[in-house]
Amino acid sequence: MTKEPENQGGFSQSLLENLVTFRSQFQDSIDFVQREFQIGETRAAILSIEGLIDKQLITQGILNPILQAPILQLDGDAKMRYIRDHALATSDQMQVTTFVEAMDKLMSGFAVLAADGCDFMIAFGVQGFSFRSIQEPANEKAQRGSREGFIEPLQINISMIRRRMKTPDLMFERLMVGKKSQTAVALCYLRGAASPEIVQRVKTALRSAELDTVLAAGYLIPFLEQGGVFSSVGLSERPDTVCGKVAEGRVAILVDGTPNVLLVPYLFTENFQSFDDYANRPFYAAFTRWLKYLAFLIAVFLPGIFVAIGTFHPELLPETLLIKISQAEASTPFPLMAEAILLHVMYEIMREAGLRVPETLTHAVSIVGALVIGETAVNAGLIGGPTLLVVAMTAIAGYVVPKLYEPIAILRLIFIVVGGILGLWGIILCFTAVLLNICWESAYRVPFTAPVAPFRFQDMRDVLIRASWKILGKKPEMVQNMPGSGVKRGRKP
Repeated sequence: MTKEPENQGGFSQSLLENLVTFRSQFQDSIDFVQREFQIGETRAAILSIEGLIDKQLITQGILNPILQAPILQLDGDAKMRYIRDHALATSDQMQVTTFVEAMDKLMSGFAVLAADGCDFMIAFGVQGFSFRSIQEPANEKAQRGSREGFIEPLQINISMIRRRMKTPDLMFERLMVGKKSQTAVALCYLRGAASPEIVQRVKTALRSAELDTVLAAGYLIPFLEQGGVFSSVGLSERPDTVCGKVAEGRVAILVDGTPNVLLVPYLFTENFQSFDDYANRPFYAAFTRWLKYLAFLIAVFLPGIFVAIGTFHPELLPETLLIKISQAEASTPFPLMAEAILLHVMYEIMREAGLRVPETLTHAVSIVGALVIGETAVNAGLIGGPTLLVVAMTAIAGYVVPKLYEPIAILRLIFIVVGGILGLWGIILCFTAVLLNICWESAYRVPFTAPVAPFRFQDMRDVLIRASWKILGKKPEMVQNMPGSGVKRGRKP
């Protein structure tokens, strides 16, 4: 870890003094590389960070042209100017004049050239670090869409977006977040579609992020959202999805070192949309979207309603079903609410185990969970079969809307407890509180529940159903123009 340079001003004309300053920052760090050499009678040095640079590129693209250039009789300052303007004029290079600039370039995979008698240095782009190849995103699979997903290097993610939107109106702005990590962040938006007010608010939120290190996109979410049960900041691993959202006036936030891109403003109804909805025919897309809404309701409410009815309102059940549930629960030692909570917690434990264990052990975890927690527990009379069936149905339904799994898991537990204590009236009361929270939340002055509340009929063409592209393509609706929005409107694209 480096400390803040004491001398944040310009360089000295003495190469030795400059090298001493650099060495004092890195001290004995083994990845700081300093190679000294002679350019005629002038002492010079190449500074770099091991593992971030391509050594062959430095040798062939920097050192060889410099040593072969006809600059032997010039002084240090004149030699550096000749190198900057003539010897390596076509290379990815820039002049740096302060230690802060030089340190930033070194940490970004640049090599820095310093010479005795010169009060500036030249940084060369020679990045050569290894990274994961482009693969299909693990969490957002599509049947008819692209198989490309974002990876960790920021510049490659930017290129994947630029390749899909070949317009000069697509803007990328660079910011740095994290006092120590100095993580590069790129704001992506479509000029003329995105509201300047939203863009400025996002910049202000990111600059206000008082963090020492930013190692993932999730670090920035609390600074970008208002806070509530459901997040108003979207996440995507797909370049095509990001391009579609940017075309609707949203701002994408790409964070160096993470394959997840943040999207703001993000509305509640977008959690039920997927890329396949727009690649399939409209009638089937509408059918799958209704399935997602139904799965969401089942995943959140079914266990709580089951516990509430079984505990306080058994008269609502058909007689045959009531007898079956009564017989199953009569042989178990726990009340209905305790069974549901126990199964919910055990399922979450198995899910976490399946996510964290090595891939070779995932099948063993699923087999143990199915046999021990499922069949054996029922046969031993520890839990009732109907309760196990209900919890299993809700668990599967939760995966239909993976973007909402985290809030679904918490709300499911809350509704189980409320239903077991207050019955159906508690379920209704808790549902009202959640609904008020969703309606109260806004995403950069855009109502989180738009266009359902406030309601506008023409914007419902992509909510409960997915209209044909003959309709959607005629008049794209920008997010800042949603009903109830207090955002200044951007120009029509």
